[in-house]
Amino acid sequence: MKVIQVVGARPNFMKVAPLHRAIQKLAGWTSKIVHTGQHFDAKMSDVFFTQLELPEPDFFLGIGGGSHTEVTAKIMVAFEKIVEAEKPDLIIVVGDVTSTLACTLVAIKMGIKVAHVEAGLRSFDRTMPEELNRILTDSVADYLFVTEESGMQHLKNEGVADERVFFAGNVMIDSLVRYQEKAKTTTILEDLGLSTNDSRLATSDYIVMTMHRPANVDTEKGLQSILELIELSSQDTKIIFPIHPRTRAHMEKFGLADRLDQAKNLIMTEPLGYLEFIQLMSNATAILTDSGGIQEETTYLGVPCLTFRDSTERPITVTLGTNQLLSDLDPKKTYAALKEILAGKVKKGSIPPLWDGKAAERIAAKLAEIFA
Repeated sequence: MKVIQVVGARPNFMKVAPLHRAIQKLAGWTSKIVHTGQHFDAKMSDVFFTQLELPEPDFFLGIGGGSHTEVTAKIMVAFEKIVEAEKPDLIIVVGDVTSTLACTLVAIKMGIKVAHVEAGLRSFDRTMPEELNRILTDSVADYLFVTEESGMQHLKNEGVADERVFFAGNVMIDSLVRYQEKAKTTTILEDLGLSTNDSRLATSDYIVMTMHRPANVDTEKGLQSILELIELSSQDTKIIFPIHPRTRAHMEKFGLADRLDQAKNLIMTEPLGYLEFIQLMSNATAILTDSGGIQEETTYLGVPCLTFRDSTERPITVTLGTNQLLSDLDPKKTYAALKEILAGKVKKGSIPPLWDGKAAERIAAKLAEIFA
């Protein structure tokens, strides 16, 4: 059995790493990795591959940026050549980025079986490119591996046959479980003045912020809301903000960079490595984010999370986990919710079923059974 696994953006790396290891352990199976280069920063990609103990990708397509249509088309043309040459038995795609959909379409048109890991998630917001990628990928993939119960129900509602759907757990949590202890050996807390070399424990409260969704950072109105949230929140605590290149570029485009630079108690950094970010999150008082994956990681870590979005495709992080959805995107209401957390009124969450670090093993076992 020859398997090709696709990565296109950093969240994919955390999902493919445990899958690659689990597939390689199956007798007679080989796993090759294709990096489309959809989101590519040489330094950050190298850091993630090294920290997650991934081998150098077998194929790097070097697609780069462009419109969604342009990137989809370029990935499809380049990936088709890989599939023609390699003739894999199975292609595994993860998550919901453009690479996920583009490579799925190529595989299906060429008669190659596709497994979609992290299937069934729905925000019901079709203005999000990721939502369209999820729906379209799930509609044609052969095997759908689901992270939470809502995904099972969504696929049933969409008429997907039961024999194509498997509740496997969350492979992103597999990586978190594997590397949580190793993350403690990083010096990120000391580097940012948040701890001492001796204790490795936070010496003061701080929150972590990440913002990158187009709805939040591509418009002046959205950026103004983020700046107001920073200015309010930084009155009470330090904010650590690993700023996404997209966010920084739009701050400059709309002439808001100076206001960002002048915010007190704000520590901006470049995007961080996986281990550094896990350590930063683990010791934070709270997380402010618009990221999907961070909602899951904070739920596992038991760290309060405030999600600056109208909807979430991961509702279990709200119903069982530590996540609160801030659907009206009001900075003042978000700040009020943060003050509750800083005052010790913390939502107690629990870890969802099968978020146990063994999802990739279950997926590999099921694939071995299917192809036996």
